Amino acid sequence: MREEILRIIEKNSRIDLSELAALLGSDEVFIANEIAQMEKEHVICGYHTLINWDKTSEEKVSALIEVKVAPQRGQGFEKFAERIYNYPEVKALYLMSGDYDFSVSLDGKTMKEVSMFVSEKLATIDGVLSTATHFVLKKYKDHGTPLVAKPKSERMMITP
Repeated sequence: MREEILRIIEKNSRIDLSELAALLGSDEVFIANEIAQMEKEHVICGYHTLINWDKTSEEKVSALIEVKVAPQRGQGFEKFAERIYNYPEVKALYLMSGDYDFSVSLDGKTMKEVSMFVSEKLATIDGVLSTATHFVLKKYKDHGTPLVAKPKSERMMITP
C-alpha cells in the first residue's frame, strides 16, 4: 500500500486525501496515518511545486557542476557531500559513478554568480581535484513533466 501511495503523490502531491483513499480503496484515516508515518521516517522528505521559470519574469540561471574529489581514508564521500549540500545555493547533490564523483545542481541570478560560487566555494574545498560547469540553456522536461507545449499541427485538414 505504501508504494501505491507514494506513486500517486509523487505525480500529484496536492491530491485530496479523500480522493487518494478512494483511488486506493482504503480509509482516509489509514491513508493519513501512513503518510504521517512516512514523513516521520523521512520516506517522504518534502512537497515541491515544479515551476517553469522561463515563463516568468524572474532571471535565473541553472547549472550542473561535475566535481571530482580525493576522498579521505575512513570518511569516504560523506564529508564532501555534507559540506557541499549545506550551501543554500545547492538544489541537488548526487554521488555518481564514472569520470567524476559528484553532480551538483544549482541556480543563480547570472552565469557570473554561478561561476563565482564554483570558483570560490566548491573548488576551494580541500580534496576537490577538479570541477566542470555546464549551464542549462533550456529545460524540456523536469521531474517527468514536459515543460514545452506540443507544437500545433500546421497541416491543413483535407475534407472530401
